[in-house]
Amino acid sequence: MASSGDRPSVLYACVHNGGRSLAATVLTRHLAGDAVEVRSAGSEPGDSLNPVVVEVLHERGLSTEGEHPSLLTRDGVAAADVVVTMGCGEQCPFVPGTRYLDWELDDPKGQDLDTVRRIVHEVEAHVRGLLDELGVRAA
Repeated sequence: MASSGDRPSVLYACVHNGGRSLAATVLTRHLAGDAVEVRSAGSEPGDSLNPVVVEVLHERGLSTEGEHPSLLTRDGVAAADVVVTMGCGEQCPFVPGTRYLDWELDDPKGQDLDTVRRIVHEVEAHVRGLLDELGVRAA
């Protein structure tokens, strides 16, 4: 495992790192607490977080404070036990020995509030499934 200690390390990767991967990161922190090391990055990170995704997370009582888009790097991938891609596809660096999952999720960019709520709900279902696979009890 790439992580230090007993905590698995998960990297969520999408294109702009302000929507799907943001939701997955915030939800993982909320559901797993300190049991999982979680990071996110984008193959072409945007300048800001998706405001509708932020609104949906805030509706759920979840903070996005301190979150910002960051660049997906080979070193970042190598430091993760599990890399979850969400639309970055072939732009995601491949590191042998790293476990990859691809979650097919709609891009929340330009979507209305109800659509983004549905996407965030789907992200949560995937996160819960991953935590279960990792043997981490979700809150």
